[in-house]
Amino acid sequence: MASAPKNKVCILGSGNWGSTAARIIGSNVKRLPDFDDDVKIWVYEEIVDGKKLTDIINTQHENVKYLPGHRLPANVVAVADAVEAVKGATHIVVVIPHQFIQNLLDTVHGHTLPNARAISLIKGIGISNQGMTTMTQIIHRTLTIPVSSLSGANIANEIAEEKYCETTIGCSDPDEAIVWRSLFNTPYFRVNCVSDVIGVEFCGALKNIVAVGAGFIDGMGLGNNTKAAIIRIGFLEMRRLAMHISGARIQDSTFMESCGIADVITTCYGGRNRRLAEEFVRTGKPMSQLEQELLNGQKLQGYLTAGEVHSYIDGCGITDHFPLFTNIYRICYQNKPPHSIFEGLNVDFSRDTLGQTQ
Repeated sequence: MASAPKNKVCILGSGNWGSTAARIIGSNVKRLPDFDDDVKIWVYEEIVDGKKLTDIINTQHENVKYLPGHRLPANVVAVADAVEAVKGATHIVVVIPHQFIQNLLDTVHGHTLPNARAISLIKGIGISNQGMTTMTQIIHRTLTIPVSSLSGANIANEIAEEKYCETTIGCSDPDEAIVWRSLFNTPYFRVNCVSDVIGVEFCGALKNIVAVGAGFIDGMGLGNNTKAAIIRIGFLEMRRLAMHISGARIQDSTFMESCGIADVITTCYGGRNRRLAEEFVRTGKPMSQLEQELLNGQKLQGYLTAGEVHSYIDGCGITDHFPLFTNIYRICYQNKPPHSIFEGLNVDFSRDTLGQTQ
């Protein structure tokens, strides 16, 4: 009797975080009897030192551009064609900058298995004055497959160095959550699963705005007390906005998971959003220029999300309820001085009269 076909994993995205995820998944599938050993990873083809990045990954087993110094398992196979990557995949890991997600999904649409499922590692959301769209919703809408989310206090380089940390998976199906956990969980990368998919996503996206504010504080050299105040206010504005947009569908306990408070803390002290915001204050250079100079091809999410969030709250006429997010937007986009970040930070969050969307 023929054995059932094995599950297959593919990873769409090979940046810093995507390559780190590939290290974990590539190792884990080899001990999971229901999964094929080979893991395809879609790579946006680039030429590095005269060679194709896919060829470098497949021969040297290292992403020398986005995760240098860390070997990838030999069973991780780089491909430049996204359609080829998803062919036959039952589990699709999506981990690209959120501004590129729709084009990628349109490319692979019609080429995924009907029984496939996906998980988003993207820390971004689409917000306009008409409302918000999460990455899982965008993926589900385009591919019509179940989608979960993963987010946490997860600086990729530290995970690649196998330093202990936690993450959160949001998955509405308990059985499927067990499968996703088996693909990601390691002794140094501990996974906790919750059912609040949208809450995990909101935390992952909105914390990047707070990190930009923390970077402004560091750039002005104002110290840890001031930075802690900005982190606290930012965290409360995150929760307020998430509850408002979602109609209180987000579980309050999600904010206490790794995807919530832990991710805010680590991003405000160690992430690239904080680092570029600090340089923005110290050098006076535009964010777009600093992104090109300092991120080696990676994208800055907090700056974009600040603009998207402001579009929403301004369209709703509720900017007064989000003074920190509004100030960060004005510093980034309207040339307001960094010290204006403190204007109006006297909102009483203990008496929240902001209504929720219906």
